[in-house]
Amino acid sequence: MPKLSINDLDLHDKRVFVRVDYNVPMEEIDGQMVINDATRIKETLPTLERLIAAGARIILAAHLGRPKGQREASMSLRPVADLLSKLIDRPVAFVDDCIGDKVERATSALKNGDLLLLENVRFHNEEEANDPIFAVKLASVADVYVNDAFGAAHRAHASTEGVARVISQRGGLCAAGLLMERELKFLGEELENPARPFVVILGGAKVSDKILVIDRLLEKADTILIGGAMAYTFRLADGRKVGKSLVEPDKVEVARACVAKAKQRGVQFLIPTDNIVATPVDSGKLNKKGRPIFDLQHPRVNSSSDISDSEEGLDIGPVTAARFSEVIRNAKTILWNGPMGMFEDKRFGEGTNVVAQSVVEATQKNGAKSIIGGGDSVKAINKAGLGDRVTFMSTGGGASLEFLEGNVLPGVAVLTDK
Repeated sequence: MPKLSINDLDLHDKRVFVRVDYNVPMEEIDGQMVINDATRIKETLPTLERLIAAGARIILAAHLGRPKGQREASMSLRPVADLLSKLIDRPVAFVDDCIGDKVERATSALKNGDLLLLENVRFHNEEEANDPIFAVKLASVADVYVNDAFGAAHRAHASTEGVARVISQRGGLCAAGLLMERELKFLGEELENPARPFVVILGGAKVSDKILVIDRLLEKADTILIGGAMAYTFRLADGRKVGKSLVEPDKVEVARACVAKAKQRGVQFLIPTDNIVATPVDSGKLNKKGRPIFDLQHPRVNSSSDISDSEEGLDIGPVTAARFSEVIRNAKTILWNGPMGMFEDKRFGEGTNVVAQSVVEATQKNGAKSIIGGGDSVKAINKAGLGDRVTFMSTGGGASLEFLEGNVLPGVAVLTDK
């Protein structure tokens, strides 16, 4: 059922509670928290500009990190308010809590077109618990609810689901923001009856993360291309040696079932035939989680069907990249979720770069609709400087996967039907 959009509402003089996804990467520089990537903030600007033009009084709510109900200075949203003010070229008020007297005073002071950002909702444990009393307190300052945080819509938290329920029960309207509306359009409607050939590119670490997506897309896709570490579980299922590659031995039968279903449905299902390998050597150091850090030495192209016991597969090889590229360039609809290798290291990023270039070429020259399904795929295509040359990039990571699996997202289900 289509959901109400902010375009359907008269918001003049209304107090609008807007759930946004401002869970942005930050680092401390000279004692100040600095935002590394403002993409998620920029993505909300069309919604905010529409609300300003409509004369709404805008109350923004978001989470940042995992403070576990504690006040953490490094996870305050104050730097977000400062940057948002610059991006939207108008003042953005900030209040250092999300409920209580201070919030009530700050919202009472809002005039039509004004913006107020509340402090991190996860400073309260009641947020993730979707505590009904906490939801009532959040909702007490609003007339209308808007969800523009697709990336958090798979969580039934107070600010993503509880507030909307409270406002709805008292007769208020709950609508999708413009970003949420686009997410639902491209990940839902556009993939329901895709222009063909429909090519799905899946990468990332684990088959277990993507198995439900694969199973659902096998009913719609013409071709599925498998890359990333998950490809080695498929190679293992094919009886090949995978050396020290990241693999899920307990998912071998699942992988075989996927291949069998693809064959049964006439879906072309391609896994890498060559790869880039390296020898992992223990550096003697530990990462922040206390796990050993390995130096990846002697990277090379491995054209064999097997990987030696001392080596690890870290990217698709040039033959596979060329084959994938050929398929992608002829597509009319493309869904890409997950990189082809460890793209953060340029030695193992070429496969992902080739795929990114091919997706852009299909989009720009062949008129294909290209949908990048969130997470590392978006990071990879942005790193290649190609983010503005595809049709749509999802802001959701886990939310994108759950939606593609066909799950109902609580933050979407609670919105008012048209």
